[in-house]
Amino acid sequence: MAGRLYIPPLDLARLMPDLGMDETPITGVNLAPRRPLSMIRLEAGRPRLGQAFWGLTPPWLDVLDHAPHCARAESIASRPMFREAFAARRCLVPAAGVYVWKPQPRAKQPFLVTRADRGPLLLAGLWCRFHTDLTAFHDSLALITVPANDLLSPLTDRLPAVIPPAKAGQWLDPATPPATLHALLTPAPGELLGAFPVSRRVNDPGCQEAACAHPVGPMLRRPSKE
Repeated sequence: MAGRLYIPPLDLARLMPDLGMDETPITGVNLAPRRPLSMIRLEAGRPRLGQAFWGLTPPWLDVLDHAPHCARAESIASRPMFREAFAARRCLVPAAGVYVWKPQPRAKQPFLVTRADRGPLLLAGLWCRFHTDLTAFHDSLALITVPANDLLSPLTDRLPAVIPPAKAGQWLDPATPPATLHALLTPAPGELLGAFPVSRRVNDPGCQEAACAHPVGPMLRRPSKE
């Protein structure tokens, strides 16, 4: 699943040259759900950086603790919680990595899943808006997960879907056909992602030390085909 994110300062202007940025991106070494994240969505036909609470809270949700922070790609178009947002309100969450925990005989070992070249990632998400009165509103989001590829499946069964920068506009466009969207929600190519073990101090969501994201062992990665 995707319960923690690693989001250092990222060169978003280089990643998406047409991105509108009116605010400072949210960063953090060990970001957990139930807090704000930066997201990219389409506004007036242009991608723009905004913020949303990590945990989808549609207007009819009664208990905040029930707000899902992830949505499974396989059922996203049919579940009432997600289908309206998936059809019309998709977003991207820029990040550099996702923490996962590999089962071990005595204790789970945390790993940080990143691009093999340590570059930025655009994670697929969806968002919704809850109006608290005529002018005030609350935005929230959930990440969309897909099965982990065969390289990373020993560490975790699911990971957020990664959208290539060249396909970002297609993902954000509300006019994109559902079949095209589902084609983007597939496990990442084996050569794209890698993972390395990190300190167990990341187990504490309150720990924001830089060491949380430092490797304590070699990267698991697939050799390039080149």
